Amino acid sequence: MICVLLVAGHGTVLETQIKNDVTGLYGHLAGVPKALLPGVGGKKILDFWWETVNTRQLFSEVYLVTNADKYKHYERWATANDFPVENVVNDGSTTLDDRLGAVADLELAIRSRQLQDDIMVIAGDMLCADQNFDIAQVIRFFKSKSGELAIYYELEEGEKCCSRGIVEVCPESHRITRFLEKPQEGVTASRLASVVFYCLRKETLSYLSDFLLQQPNVEDKTFGRFWEWLINEEKLPVYGMKLPTGFQLIGQVGLSDYTKWLAHYSAKQQESPAKPVTCRSYARVGLMGNPSDGFNGKTIALTISNFWAEVTLVESQTLVLLPHPLNDPTEFGSLQDLFRISRKEGYLGGLRLLQATCKKFYQFCSKQGIALTKQNFTLKYDTNIPRQVVSLIGPVCAIVSATLKCLMKFYNITEDDLPKPIRANFILNVETDELFITAGLQDRVVQVYEGLVYMDFSKQLMEERGYGEYIPLDMSSLPTFWLGYLGDPSDSGRIHSNVRQRWLNGETDVVEAMKRFAELTDEARAAFHTKDWPKLAQLMDENFELRRSIYTDDCLGPGNLKMVQLARQFGSAVKLPGSGGAVVGLCMDPDRLVKQTLLLPQRHIFVTCSTHLFDPDCQ
Repeated sequence: MICVLLVAGHGTVLETQIKNDVTGLYGHLAGVPKALLPGVGGKKILDFWWETVNTRQLFSEVYLVTNADKYKHYERWATANDFPVENVVNDGSTTLDDRLGAVADLELAIRSRQLQDDIMVIAGDMLCADQNFDIAQVIRFFKSKSGELAIYYELEEGEKCCSRGIVEVCPESHRITRFLEKPQEGVTASRLASVVFYCLRKETLSYLSDFLLQQPNVEDKTFGRFWEWLINEEKLPVYGMKLPTGFQLIGQVGLSDYTKWLAHYSAKQQESPAKPVTCRSYARVGLMGNPSDGFNGKTIALTISNFWAEVTLVESQTLVLLPHPLNDPTEFGSLQDLFRISRKEGYLGGLRLLQATCKKFYQFCSKQGIALTKQNFTLKYDTNIPRQVVSLIGPVCAIVSATLKCLMKFYNITEDDLPKPIRANFILNVETDELFITAGLQDRVVQVYEGLVYMDFSKQLMEERGYGEYIPLDMSSLPTFWLGYLGDPSDSGRIHSNVRQRWLNGETDVVEAMKRFAELTDEARAAFHTKDWPKLAQLMDENFELRRSIYTDDCLGPGNLKMVQLARQFGSAVKLPGSGGAVVGLCMDPDRLVKQTLLLPQRHIFVTCSTHLFDPDCQ
């Protein structure tokens, strides 16, 4: 691939204002082209681009296209920066009136140097707001597509559509469906701005000459007009890649823009290290419909703040994943100590979850056309979710979810880039594809949406769009739920058993039970709406009995059955909130439950607590 940097602009507003500045502060910059104006620490705008593209593994050659008026400036720069002077192309123009136009400048470089390769073209006098993005990722994305590539970013609040080329992009294919050069407000809802940062295949280079033959006026020989013609009229496939950061000093800017940029980066250099990014994900409790979430059914679940996983990300020189002192043990007191810890908590801690999430995140962004900055970080995690209680959505999903939140904040990935339904799929894929963990969508959905969520996983929805219907429910005036879980869940049972195979085989009892789980969920949703808590309690009991009808007591496990029996003994509705090891209850007389559980014989005690519901609207 060949890179062409365009710096052939004439008579810029910035140059004029520097020349006419009465303060005398910028007199030494009079006549200096914009791309060679000094930045922070004396580093010039063009220095940044040269450092970015000066990589033989990526580009076979780099060319610079300038005009006759400024040629000497760039020749001097080339000599000082080990840029091949023979690769500085002079377009021969000396004034704004005899300029060639950006497209003609590129065509001149291709024709005069007989370039026959894919081309990356960049305006060398603009600047990426974050000077640390990975240009190799841009090239990889371009090579993965069968068309051209245009870089775009999301306009900041103060930027107007009429000052930029605006693209409309298909979120699935990433193909640009329409290009609008500086549209008036209201013409498009898109705020995705294209800049002169493109990749063209060698097979498409002939279109440059075809376009120029149709443009008698130099003011129309811009890349905005070229892409409008190529995409809207010629219908050539052009794909878009998003930078999570914007651009500055684009096109005609003034002295105030330049000084503002200088002040911004000077302040940035003096800033203390970036603040850590810390995110939590909370345990979930399945209130209705379990286990039909894995059978194209419906469920209702909520998040509770009693149990959580927390991940902290801090920018660092290298990428570091820190082991947890308890969950990633490498030292043990004895062989017996190792045996007991491994028996109760398993073999694998959280490091693999951090690593798998980071890997999948990079893969997702690359596939989705999002160019990440080359920033490193240190990740660490903590969790108080009992690892052995799978009913509480163990720390696996919560750690993955919290890690993803941190990565999105750190790299400025927005809700539009990774919508909530897709985020839930992402978390599930980390677990199933990377870690080979058997899991379902319900847990991941409620962790992403947080609060109380109704979920419909109907087969039609899942097949048509890849995710279900997820509806947050009103959390005001909810009754008091309680949670009980086994201290040692070794007898919690193997809940999933062979029910899935029986369902796939079309066994009538299982198929009808799954339909009834969905009906119970809809009835529970209505009970939440009317705040009919006795009805909800009745439905919770029915949910458990329905579950018991298709699983043997051996599958349910004696520990789970004992917790249900004791809860009902004390007048509480109760059900399993997940796959085993815990129960969730709703008692119309909470005081009675508390008093009587205190009188339990020691051998029957299991851990109980009132759930603290996590409402995302009340953070």
